[in-house]
Amino acid sequence: MFYSFLRYVVAGLLWLINGHVKAQDKQQLPEGPFVLVAPHRSWLDPVFLALAAWPHHFSFMAKSELFKNPLLRWLLVKVGAFPVDRAHPGPSAIKVPVRALKQENKALMIFPTGSRYSADMKGGAILIAKLAKAPIVPAVYQGPGTFWSLFKRKPAIIRFGSPVEPPKGRLTDEALATFSDQLQEKFAALDHAINPDYKYIPDKKKYLEEKEHGDV
Repeated sequence: MFYSFLRYVVAGLLWLINGHVKAQDKQQLPEGPFVLVAPHRSWLDPVFLALAAWPHHFSFMAKSELFKNPLLRWLLVKVGAFPVDRAHPGPSAIKVPVRALKQENKALMIFPTGSRYSADMKGGAILIAKLAKAPIVPAVYQGPGTFWSLFKRKPAIIRFGSPVEPPKGRLTDEALATFSDQLQEKFAALDHAINPDYKYIPDKKKYLEEKEHGDV
């Protein structure tokens, strides 16, 4: 209930500031649970992805440090986020999202590149999808990267790709690397479909700040 309420509030505020989010190929989203994966480029990524995929409800992975603030913790839990210790993930980093997919019938949003500055794929999203027997849907976001840039009313565009099944058999290092390469290719194709000239350029200053705090 709170998720739906917050969605309308956030959507209204963003419409006033930036305009409507443009969702392309939304028909690609499955009816049942799925794992939505996207490259992490801005803290706005999950907001616009969730708005574009409505009425699907998501659970989210969030770094455990965010849950230290009581008010922020309450908000994160209300919107379906769960904490993950990125230095020492532990079994719960896999079990909690798998349970959400299988028992709570929620979709899962995850950024397999980890930090917004990394291009290295990680196997967590693939393993979770495989254990939950859920398809993986690639997506990309092109648009404002900071709160203040929203006021420039630059278009916020989300493009969804076709669902893909996780690899069959054992998830060997080779199988993970092959599938990760395929996802990277899909991200590149989705970006190109939105804008053939698009190129993501990370903020180096923020990269160094996140690296210093162990977020990269």
